[in-house]
Order: sequence, then structure tokens, then C-alpha cells
Amino acid sequence: MARSKNPDFMNGVPELLILRMLKDREMYGYDLVKAIREATGGEIALGEGVIYPTLHDLESKGHLSTRRAAKNGRTRIYYKLTKKGFNRLTDTAGEWSRIAVAVAKCMEAGAPDAMAKA
Repeated sequence: MARSKNPDFMNGVPELLILRMLKDREMYGYDLVKAIREATGGEIALGEGVIYPTLHDLESKGHLSTRRAAKNGRTRIYYKLTKKGFNRLTDTAGEWSRIAVAVAKCMEAGAPDAMAKA
């Protein structure tokens, strides 16, 4: 079930997820919205108000390239990962994994003895 609001600690996650979704194929904005929702089992539902500004930022930094194509009478902008974007994905994914493991360790360990007695 999708949450109505993503928590504040999600900063940076949209970029990571967009880069990951574009690793294997080019996609347009709404396609990314659906793909992220599906890939996360509905736990992360990013709206177009998050997706498009992030896409524009990634494109301006050279992480994505674009092409326009007409489909069913509409023009869509398809986004594709560049070499620089692939490098950004690799770096960011490594950082995310490191932090996720550290947070998981902390959550499993519980409160330190000194904190538990306070």
C-alpha cells in the first residue's frame, strides 16, 4: 500500500531510483512514476511533482540525455542514462548501501545500555 506522504529522510532517494530505473532502458516521466511504484511494491509512490524536477536537474548536470518522440498524437520526452549518469548511479548506490547497512545494524542493536538506563 502506498503511503500518502514520503518521509523527510527520503531526500536523495528519487534521484537514486530514477537513475536505477533508467539503467536498463530509456523511459518517459510517467513511465518512471509507474515503474518506481511497481518496483517498490507500492511503498514508494513519487508523483510527477517530484519526478520531473529531478529529471530536469539530472539532465542539466549531464546525467541524462533526452529525445522527443511522438506517440499516439502526443510528444513524449524519453530520458536515457549517460556515462556520467551511470557513474553517479554507481557512486550513489554504494553510498546508499553503506548507510542502509549501518542503519540496519543500529536498529538491530537497540539502545546502548547507558541510554536504556536514562
